[in-house]
Amino acid sequence: MSISSALSNALSGLTAASRRAEVVSANVANALTPGYGRREVQLSAISLGGKGAGVRVDGITRSVNLTVIGDRRLADADAGNATQRAQTLARIEGAIGEPSEPYSLSARIVGLEQALVQAAGRPDSEARLQSVGERATGLARALQDLTRELQDIRMDADQEIGQQVETLNTTLRQIDALNTNILAQRSAGRDATALMDQRQVLVDRIASIVPVREVARDHDQIALFTTGGAILLDGNPAEIGFSTVGVITPEMTRDSGALSGLSINGITIGAGEAGPLRGGTLAALFTVRDQIATGAQSQFDALARDLVERFLGDPTLPAGAPGLFTDAGGPVDAMNEAGLAGRITVNAAADPASGGALWRLRDGLGAAAPGPVGNASGLLALADRLADERVPASGTFIGAARAAAGLAADVLSQMSGARLSAEAAGAHAAARQSALSDLELADGVDTDAEMQTLLLVEQAFSANARVIRTLDELIQQLIGL
Repeated sequence: MSISSALSNALSGLTAASRRAEVVSANVANALTPGYGRREVQLSAISLGGKGAGVRVDGITRSVNLTVIGDRRLADADAGNATQRAQTLARIEGAIGEPSEPYSLSARIVGLEQALVQAAGRPDSEARLQSVGERATGLARALQDLTRELQDIRMDADQEIGQQVETLNTTLRQIDALNTNILAQRSAGRDATALMDQRQVLVDRIASIVPVREVARDHDQIALFTTGGAILLDGNPAEIGFSTVGVITPEMTRDSGALSGLSINGITIGAGEAGPLRGGTLAALFTVRDQIATGAQSQFDALARDLVERFLGDPTLPAGAPGLFTDAGGPVDAMNEAGLAGRITVNAAADPASGGALWRLRDGLGAAAPGPVGNASGLLALADRLADERVPASGTFIGAARAAAGLAADVLSQMSGARLSAEAAGAHAAARQSALSDLELADGVDTDAEMQTLLLVEQAFSANARVIRTLDELIQQLIGL
């Protein structure tokens, strides 16, 4: 081997060692950077005429476990989906209130029943009649407040859907641009791993909204498909369509066309858990807006209808006229039950604020003049109707006869059971997410291993430098001959 060949070999060794030191330092510096893939220098021997001619740096590669990352992304979507559901159900449950809480739905019904019994003990007491009126008004307002809360929940979900769709569209365009930049960098022979790190972070962002699978294409390009079969990115990014609304009322649904669904590239698709974008927070928000909140609303409406119908048959009123509770002043229309809980009111005949009189609670809502002040039969009849066990005419109850307070307890029980199921699913998804995240981190940067590699790089650098120094001494000796 000639001195020039030896010098060339040593210089290539210095170059390779320098590049490895650069990569090790980058690994250590980014040990905690989200989305960073550990770098490795790819080396190969140079051969000229069958003889060794040093070492070549073939490039820098990212060392990531795509299988683990893909599974972790699916776990992220599952955890987000379950968490969204559980939080909504907990919000509804909190609005209903526990029976032990003084302003809960059950407590208000019990309070009205107690007020009626107390008023029957002193039917001449204006204060006790006023207490009955206040308790009845409070119960009606509680149902109205629950309806408003549910529509707020639906509005929040609708607005969040719009934001997530915008995030999806923006992120897909960014990933497409990175695909193009990565291809350009590779074509120019430059290192594109930093761009690939950015792309991984963006794919993770999408995966928290919609569960996706990343598919590798030629030249370090990627395509994205949802687990439901939709193409989000394959050459060109998809455009997801959705329109928010300014206000939501109980009767507004997606099936009626009043609320927006989803489209991909202008083609309408199913939304929620039945659609191709199912499984993440986006699908959970559709479930909240179109199923959970509307299901709770139908239960509140059924309870409100039961309250109105319990007090039908006041002998002082015409047949079919509403009793203590009304649907916005009139009887219940079974074909227009949606939103009844938001329209329920106390009969104006017994409401002084609406021109009525409290004595009608005692003497009959249709009475033209006060009756004997000691007659408690009307008040006892109202209390009995509230306590009577009857099968509700609507709603998804178990079909057994219930008193009004028992029916309210059933509504709370349904919400609590659904919340517990969602929290159990969320706990399972969170445990899986945590395990896969730990596994992904284990494949990341190990600073101890990087320090060991750095020692080897230092030794290789020193050895190549020593070779160059020795060759320099030889050359000086030759010059001095």
